[in-house]
Amino acid sequence: FTLIEIMIVVSIMGIVMAMSVPMVYKVWRKAPMRQAVKDIVEICSHARARAIMQGAITEVVLHPKENRLELAGAGSAPLMANTQGGEVPLSTPAASGSGLSAQLSPDIIIETLDVNMSGVEFNDYDQVRIRFYPNGVSDEMRMILFDGRNRMGIELEITTGLANVVPDPLREWSRR
Repeated sequence: FTLIEIMIVVSIMGIVMAMSVPMVYKVWRKAPMRQAVKDIVEICSHARARAIMQGAITEVVLHPKENRLELAGAGSAPLMANTQGGEVPLSTPAASGSGLSAQLSPDIIIETLDVNMSGVEFNDYDQVRIRFYPNGVSDEMRMILFDGRNRMGIELEITTGLANVVPDPLREWSRR
């Protein structure tokens, strides 16, 4: 190989890599939205399963201002008396990503949060509770997540308690 041939090959590789940068950026940029949707659906699924299996009402507690959500009772550990008179936790609190709690990315904004079609925007509240019942039903919820470019909707079907992801929620929900 001559030096000129090597330079031509390197320049062609540089052009191909430069063309792939926008595609890689788009894939990387969607990661926080995908993770947020996955976490919310997973926590709702765990809450529904826990309510059915334990035969008791289970709640998902959303903290919209903090971009955080958790299964009620999963975020704090029960206490056991210590021999010196204090109390120590029996186990550690649920970690984010465990299916029991989640911290959404700071890039994600909870744009709309409506529970039971009340007409009240709960996205400015400190705490919002969504109940899942032992017979498999749940409160109705609609949530729109926004990452600066894209919107994704998550809704809970009231009769089944299952979470549904809606790719274009503004258009989809205005049709109903």
